[in-house]
Amino acid sequence: MYRSTNDLPFKEIFTVDFEFYGEEGEIKTPVCMAVRDLKSGTICRYWQDELLNMEEPPFDTGVKSLFVAYYASAEIAMFKVLGWEPPANILDLFTEFVCNTNGQEPRFGRGLVGALKYFNLSSIGAEEKDQMRRLILSRGPWSQKQKIDILDYCQTDVDVLVPLLEAMVARWINSPNELGRAQLRGRYMTSVAAMEYNGVPIDVPLLTLLQANWSKIQLKLVEEVDRSYGVYEGKTFKVKKFEAYLAKNSIAWPRLESGKLNLKRETFSDRSKTEPRIAPLHALRKTLSVLNLNNLAVGPDERNRCMISAFKAKTGRNQPSNSQFIFGPAKWFRGLIKPAEGNSIAYLDWSSQEIAVAAALSGDEKMWNDYATGDPYISFAIQGANRCQQTYASV
Repeated sequence: MYRSTNDLPFKEIFTVDFEFYGEEGEIKTPVCMAVRDLKSGTICRYWQDELLNMEEPPFDTGVKSLFVAYYASAEIAMFKVLGWEPPANILDLFTEFVCNTNGQEPRFGRGLVGALKYFNLSSIGAEEKDQMRRLILSRGPWSQKQKIDILDYCQTDVDVLVPLLEAMVARWINSPNELGRAQLRGRYMTSVAAMEYNGVPIDVPLLTLLQANWSKIQLKLVEEVDRSYGVYEGKTFKVKKFEAYLAKNSIAWPRLESGKLNLKRETFSDRSKTEPRIAPLHALRKTLSVLNLNNLAVGPDERNRCMISAFKAKTGRNQPSNSQFIFGPAKWFRGLIKPAEGNSIAYLDWSSQEIAVAAALSGDEKMWNDYATGDPYISFAIQGANRCQQTYASV
């Protein structure tokens, strides 16, 4: 059992934080970095010019050391910008906080300040934090005093990670198994950093054409799709007309406790899968929900980048902005994905990933066999039908 950070099986432990700036869509630019060595208590601070001249991190990132951060993908992205190899062992206190408070709504949110307050630890005030972030995002130039203020602010974040790490080790990361799972989540943030850094290539000329004609396109889509439904007035969805359409076509629809129709996107998505007549209307509503195509975060290198928001969903999935991410709006928007000339791109997805994970963890051979058929749901249904026939035949 681990009772404190001194019990963790690493020769060295470093808390690390970068400050950086950049708009969504851009590759971020590092401003400074602060590092605290937990074993020796040493604190090192580096400004932008020093970082850009380093070929490797100024601290050990090998297998005997532990790299600790809060939302580590931001720090690993800076490693990529600087051309450094990522650390061998990563412990992201953000992923541990969201994992262990999953299903709860922490009073002060899931940012660093919220995590500190959750454990009743002192932190920089939210207002002061916002003020410093605005200063950093201004991109400079900064006075000598402002540089020192920014370095002080950066150091504050690595300092508060020390008691936060202690609190999490005592409560959550207190065994080799828990540490192993935490490191696996930390390693995943390296992949998140790669996704956020690389981005998705976009056909910008076509995007520009869509942006210039977006309002006309939306009206035209409503005109064509709504012929089969009659539930729109202009671009406005009319609930009473939709309710009349459902009644006329004998289509069941979930309702809220108030008795009103449940019109959430998830409801339309689920119903469109079992009721094909709803699918075109669902696609139209998703398209119209994109009010401004300018929100799609595309950098000067014509790549779509935004915060992936790892582990944000209760299921542990990523949850990036639907308006900023190319995979957020209706599926036809993905036609804007276009590799540079002379390159190719593959768009792949897992098939029944959850079933494979469940089969592996449970050791259920029948579930594995269902998964191997290519459609575990149909295979399961066939088994159920066969079992029912056998049951009735024996009665």
